[in-house]
Amino acid sequence: MQNRFIKNIIFLLFLNLLVKPFWILGIDREVQNLLGDSSYGIYQSIFNFSYLFYILLDLGITNFNSRNIAQDPKMLSKHFGGLTEIKLILGILYAVVIFLIGYLCGYRDGLHLKLLFWCGLNQILLSFILYLRSNIQGLLLFKQDSILSVFDRVLAIVIMSLVLWSGWFPKERFNIVWYLQAQTLAYICTLVFALVIVLRHADHLRFSINFAFFRDILRQSLPFALLVLLMSVYSRVEPFLLERLLDDKGVQAGIYSRAYRLFDAGNNISNLFAIMLLPMFTATLKNKTELNNLVKTSFNVIVAMAGIVLIMCVFYNQEIMRTMYHPEDGETEAAYLLRIGQYAKVFPILMGSFFCLSTTYVFGTLLTANGNLRQLNLVAASGVAINILLNLIVIPRFLSVGAAFTSLCVQIITAFAQYLLSEKIFHLRLGSKYWLHLLLFLGSVALCTWLSKLTGLNWLISFAIGFIVNVVLVFVTKLLSISEIIAFIHPAEKR
Repeated sequence: MQNRFIKNIIFLLFLNLLVKPFWILGIDREVQNLLGDSSYGIYQSIFNFSYLFYILLDLGITNFNSRNIAQDPKMLSKHFGGLTEIKLILGILYAVVIFLIGYLCGYRDGLHLKLLFWCGLNQILLSFILYLRSNIQGLLLFKQDSILSVFDRVLAIVIMSLVLWSGWFPKERFNIVWYLQAQTLAYICTLVFALVIVLRHADHLRFSINFAFFRDILRQSLPFALLVLLMSVYSRVEPFLLERLLDDKGVQAGIYSRAYRLFDAGNNISNLFAIMLLPMFTATLKNKTELNNLVKTSFNVIVAMAGIVLIMCVFYNQEIMRTMYHPEDGETEAAYLLRIGQYAKVFPILMGSFFCLSTTYVFGTLLTANGNLRQLNLVAASGVAINILLNLIVIPRFLSVGAAFTSLCVQIITAFAQYLLSEKIFHLRLGSKYWLHLLLFLGSVALCTWLSKLTGLNWLISFAIGFIVNVVLVFVTKLLSISEIIAFIHPAEKR
């Protein structure tokens, strides 16, 4: 079973690495290039606002359902109808909440309400897809679930590629609603696909709501649901605050979103890493020595991956931004360089946040596996308070750079707090020698990246050289060994 799980996790990682970066760096980037920072910034503000309340659509049902069906597949037929009806009720509740709070926050004109409608509809459709996937996961249909995990994005990529590059649709008429509607169509097709798979494995469905059963789910899942809500707020609230606090028609939110794009791409990969770690940590909690070794190895992998990405993005921030974003029609070279300079100021700060957030996928996942949700919620609540208070101070003065700095501060604080909690609860024995080893590695990566940039070669060539040398450094500094990586992704059946 463990080998089967690991193989399917690798398949899941492969599919997501293949599809999601292209969506973020190809389609989404091209959409912003077409629309400009102002229009795209307004969209990002409303999208992140709708995402803040996503947990209302689930309230722990998805996780509970997956575990429940894995323990007894007959639960699919018994609870599917009732839980589906509850999901419909939650969808209505979610829609009422986002429109009511959106109205209070100033989303009252036609464009804002239209964007809020399509963003909210897409969040509802996505929540139903994830709920259907929880049934498929519970039935251990890992391959079908892996395909479903990228099916919506593949469809959206096909649709948006036709819209953007086929020449069939006039670019001068393109607007953000088209972009949202393309995603809606992809979500609907994926929903139907997932529903067909589920119904093929269900018999004699019962469509009756058991509110007592739902209360039991809420009681068990509320701490986790609260954690997701709090982490969503302190990780995604910046574009919303930038658009609401500044009277610039979303320009600074758009600048932040351009710099955030690589953060988002990297975070998709790091988040999949947490999916792999959760069952592995759960299985080794009782074996302190094995747990300590697993924490070290997994943290080393994260530091190697995220550390190289962070340092190379810091040294090559201008070059990366110029490659991703080209001059707009009629834009002078001076205006273009000024715009790129704005992106390049925000970008390395956000990549620092990415590094810190990636480390929480080790220690936060470890605490989650152990059931320390109360402590995690206290850390997350502190993160929310610091984020909002600091943003209210720095955004009016320092704009998107201030929002990025706030994100970095919050991610550092929450990551360090989770590490301290893990060290105290699990008595981790990492030691000062271990931390010096990590600093040696990161210092070596910074030195090699700096030297590669000094070669005077085309930046893509020097970047590639620096990247290859830095990957070699992972093994030269003995941060990781080939045998450790093999053992990590292909653990023995019995220890």
